[in-house]
Amino acid sequence: MNALLQTLKTKLQGNKETATILRVGLGLVFIIGGYNKLSQLLDADRTAAIVGSYTGGKGYINDFFLNYLFADSSWLSPWGFLTALSTFELLSGIALVAGLMVRPLALVYAFLLWTFVFSLPVVTTPGVETSISTYTSPAMFVQIRDIALSGFMFTLLIMGSGRFSLDSKILTNGVNTSSIDWDKLGLLTRLSLAAPLVIGGLFGTFANIATYATFQPLLLILGGLLIVGIKVREAAAVTFLVMLWFIATKLSLEKSLIANLNGFKREFAMLAVCLVLTVRGGGNSYTPADLIRRIKYSFGREIQTA
Repeated sequence: MNALLQTLKTKLQGNKETATILRVGLGLVFIIGGYNKLSQLLDADRTAAIVGSYTGGKGYINDFFLNYLFADSSWLSPWGFLTALSTFELLSGIALVAGLMVRPLALVYAFLLWTFVFSLPVVTTPGVETSISTYTSPAMFVQIRDIALSGFMFTLLIMGSGRFSLDSKILTNGVNTSSIDWDKLGLLTRLSLAAPLVIGGLFGTFANIATYATFQPLLLILGGLLIVGIKVREAAAVTFLVMLWFIATKLSLEKSLIANLNGFKREFAMLAVCLVLTVRGGGNSYTPADLIRRIKYSFGREIQTA
């Protein structure tokens, strides 16, 4: 095991290698999601079902945004909107895997992923019962995996395209990745990965909150280690296995290949991040040792200026 980890560290510890792993993992999420939706939206027999699934009580577009987007529109329909969004999702996913326009796409997705939080139909008012099935947990908790993806996108925005990318062939004045501070990006990456683990560990008994088919206290422990910055490599390695276990539980012979992949598409990004953190660690920023150093420096500075 130690020999394997040492080999991985040697081959994958550079910033360019990190960027490559992240963009491929994230790109697969959108290739799968975009293709899955388009294949249904362009199939006359399945169009109504998928549009209804996105605009209904258990969909992803609440009444506020339905009225904002479509109520007074003579040119934009739910089908047109979803088709355009899915086409962009598919093409941008391909571009990410190919390493084309990685930084602009990462910037767009870093903010676009939050729209799925804002637009989720949720009812959490005390004493209110609805006549239709809808989300009854806070939107941020239901969509915590998309929030994690947003954090990964911000990391990718700074890291760039990495190796084997079209950007590296086209752009002659790229950013010098050797100057990138992994301590800070490692902090962002490990906190982003920790978020769905902690939420699943604390609130997994509530509706529509992902627990990865895993013992909730384990999720909480893994998330806590990532947040604190202790044993990050080990926590990431165990999380990698948790994601593989979750994928195994989602596989079904009754579903098509693309339907199976769509059931765990986000976990491809999670696997990529787990691999990166296992190899590189989560940096030294805001670990216990760093916090002690900062506190000592702060008190020392105050004494000197008094």
